[in-house]
Amino acid sequence: MRVLWPIRSLLLLLVILILSAASFGQIAISVRFAPPALPVYEQPVCPGEDYIWTPGYWAFDSVIGDYYWVPGTWVLAPQVGYLWTPPWWEWNGAAYIFHDGYWGPRVGFYGGIPYGFGYFGHGYEGGRWEGEHFFYNRSVTNINVTNIRYVYNTTVVRNVSVNRVSYNGGNGGIEARPTPEEEAARRERHLPPTALQTQHFAAAHSNPQLRASENRGRPPVAATMRPATFGEHETVPAREAGAPYRRDVEHGNVPVPGGDIPRTSTPIHAKELPPHPRPPAPNTGNPGMDRKYQQQQDKLYAKQDQERQKLEQKQERDHERLTQQNANEARRQQVEQQHQHQTQQMEQKHTQQWGHLQAQQQQPGKK
Repeated sequence: MRVLWPIRSLLLLLVILILSAASFGQIAISVRFAPPALPVYEQPVCPGEDYIWTPGYWAFDSVIGDYYWVPGTWVLAPQVGYLWTPPWWEWNGAAYIFHDGYWGPRVGFYGGIPYGFGYFGHGYEGGRWEGEHFFYNRSVTNINVTNIRYVYNTTVVRNVSVNRVSYNGGNGGIEARPTPEEEAARRERHLPPTALQTQHFAAAHSNPQLRASENRGRPPVAATMRPATFGEHETVPAREAGAPYRRDVEHGNVPVPGGDIPRTSTPIHAKELPPHPRPPAPNTGNPGMDRKYQQQQDKLYAKQDQERQKLEQKQERDHERLTQQNANEARRQQVEQQHQHQTQQMEQKHTQQWGHLQAQQQQPGKK
């Protein structure tokens, strides 16, 4: 049976798609410049029993062309026995590809990224399920034993010089590959982020202070005690950036590591947008439903590709007219602003269309 993913507003639809994973049949996002290093911060105290730590990470806003920090937080699992596999970035030879996090019976591969607090590159050493309750490893998690009864203490040996790199592969990236156990975990049944996690992502996305260009890799809210609660008493700021923030590199004014494709901070023209990747084939377990969903996805993909080509042609004609009219610089800038607005509007509309389609397909019994 498919799981309903609550979506409360168009903003959440946008955020869900931006942060979506191919494993859930949604659009993956690719970026041509690297995410910042992981900031240094303390883990807030666990608010209660059976909460599981989900580490913070850098997400990307394709509209403004900037990374933003999604704070780490404590979350209740969607069902007993499930663990969180964190999201991660991977250099694939042409761009940085985002892999979304998910819930499952065991932790899968998350790029070897050293998120800390039990997520040291492979698996999770911050706790484990025993029966109906989650037991916490006191050596790596911040818990109050007066409020939490289920604990144990196992020393975890790890490298004291922690790497703060936040992506896998490419020059300077984490060199890690999935183990056979992690490959098996990837093929198991997964659940998407919970409704509270979705609200948490949306709150981070809408906070300008969490953008990398604003906080320079040191977010003022690095972690929260509970999801989507950004009040001062339940948040933890970053002590420092994980590495010096390089605006020239982060905003693509020089070639990115492992590639030679420069990028401006925000696309101006439709032709500058990276091609939309085709969504993976639906896999609901119902062949007839999968064929229906695949047809819906193919139809929307073709329609959006046609709209993009049409806008590219229109913008090219605008440029030709400017040349023929020998337009002055003020007029050229005005047209470029119009083009940027058109491009962003189209991208937002396409993202929302995919959100509507995925929400419809994830509702059990939807005809």
